[in-house]
Amino acid sequence: MSTAVKIYDTTLRDGTQGEGISFSVTDKLLIAQKLDAFGVDYIEGGYPGSNPRDITFFAEAKKLKFKHAKLAAFGSTRRAGIRAEDDPQLKTLLEAETPVLTLVGKTWTLHVTEILRTTLEENLAMIEDSIRHVTSQGREVIYDAEHFFDGYKADPDYALKTLRAAIKGGASNLTLCDTNGGTLVDDFKAIVAKVVAEFGPEKVGVHTHNDSGLGVAL
Repeated sequence: MSTAVKIYDTTLRDGTQGEGISFSVTDKLLIAQKLDAFGVDYIEGGYPGSNPRDITFFAEAKKLKFKHAKLAAFGSTRRAGIRAEDDPQLKTLLEAETPVLTLVGKTWTLHVTEILRTTLEENLAMIEDSIRHVTSQGREVIYDAEHFFDGYKADPDYALKTLRAAIKGGASNLTLCDTNGGTLVDDFKAIVAKVVAEFGPEKVGVHTHNDSGLGVAL
């Protein structure tokens, strides 16, 4: 079993959400090159269709020659009720021609029924179909399990079903997101251990926030 930890950097998306931060295309390209030089494994550039600046970034990023990192484009699973190959957002992601796509999907039953306004079974199909479609185009897929810890606390069986759907579709990694940033250490450790026990440590990643102020160096 490998003990290596792979780093997935979101500076070019999450890092732009801070007050007073506004990266130019040149900024983003230079930051991406620095992250590659640091040895970061994955560099997420954001959603390639969100604004003209990001459209240009992905066009220019095709010209970069990374020594180590893989560039990822970020988006979501297909909409309910349509085929993955007909989903315009997935088409935009594929057109960015990045080697990696990160697809966010719903894990929490509350969000499936109240935000997506669809059934639990359709959500599972959305996850599996979307990932299978883009992996069939030769892309690596990282599955971003949104609100995973909230979803697991509400309905652990369904939360795990969403991860199984992602693996069935061909995801290389399951990233468990503490989207609200409110999961405390003991719960976090116990839930991650459950997921690792089923899928193996090589398949599992985490995306945490520090809303509770627990992210301190030991």
